[in-house]
Amino acid sequence: MKKLYAIIFVLAIFTSCEDRKNSERAEEYLPESYGKVNLLTIVVDDDLWNGAVGDSIRSIYAAPTDGLAIEEPIFSIKHINPQVFNGILTKCRSVVFVKSSDKKQFKIKENIYARPQKIVYVTGTDAEIISQLKENARESITTLKLNELRSKQKFIQGSLTRDKTLDETLGISLNIPSAYKMVKQENNFVWFEREVPKGTMNIIAYTLPFGSIPKDSTTIDAITQMRDSIGEAYVPGRDPKRMHMITEKAYAPYLYDAIVDNKPAFETKGRWEMKNYHMAGPFLNYVVEDKQHDRLVVIEGLVFAPSEEKRDFMFEIEAILTSLKIKE
Repeated sequence: MKKLYAIIFVLAIFTSCEDRKNSERAEEYLPESYGKVNLLTIVVDDDLWNGAVGDSIRSIYAAPTDGLAIEEPIFSIKHINPQVFNGILTKCRSVVFVKSSDKKQFKIKENIYARPQKIVYVTGTDAEIISQLKENARESITTLKLNELRSKQKFIQGSLTRDKTLDETLGISLNIPSAYKMVKQENNFVWFEREVPKGTMNIIAYTLPFGSIPKDSTTIDAITQMRDSIGEAYVPGRDPKRMHMITEKAYAPYLYDAIVDNKPAFETKGRWEMKNYHMAGPFLNYVVEDKQHDRLVVIEGLVFAPSEEKRDFMFEIEAILTSLKIKE
């Protein structure tokens, strides 16, 4: 009997391994997913879309993006009726599939029709669908956003700058596209810039002594003061004596805990402005702990593009900043 159990156990492990290998082989042959960055395909019938369920979907996935002065949705939403969800439409990268059913269910699957792909499935009565959408909003948005971010990072890797200034000056690396050019390098400060229609996208990096940003109720004030002092020292306006970059006074920044390069970090989203000059835009800042070198690594991206939508600009910046690697 013991031998029989042993044989069954070995067969079960072998079958499980084979199933996993077969699944991995099947994924290898899936086509590439497609879609504009942050495009979310909603597959739901017209009756649900035009009622309370549709209102709930839009309120969650088209909610305003944090850190932008002009409201832009988290995702750009494209509605598709299930009857026409076939062929190339099934290759969309990020999908939410909603269906009326006697069975209440919420699940997230990956790489069903293409790769990379995430599909959120929600079924049940109207009330059950709405409650599940709300209860799982954070999980689904995080999963879909991460899928979009990884896709953007993969795209960026196709054309990286060969500039080694970050490595040589700060001992760090970022996957920066070749469209960005190094415009300033002074002591402990490096600045890359990319020209875009009507403005620029910018990446800056520097370091601080470890522990110089407190982990308490004063964290956001300390980060604001840090940004303002760096702006005064390194990011001047047209008249350097009167103008430099500061954190916008009228817009309270958002502060989050984060992990970057497997290290604890503070993530700050907000608005910057030019002191004594009409010039402003959004920024994304990470303060990353580097205990090995007894320092904090600060990386930031900011955009200046008047009259242009900035969500996708900031998303590219997030993809760049979260690629941070600190040398051992």
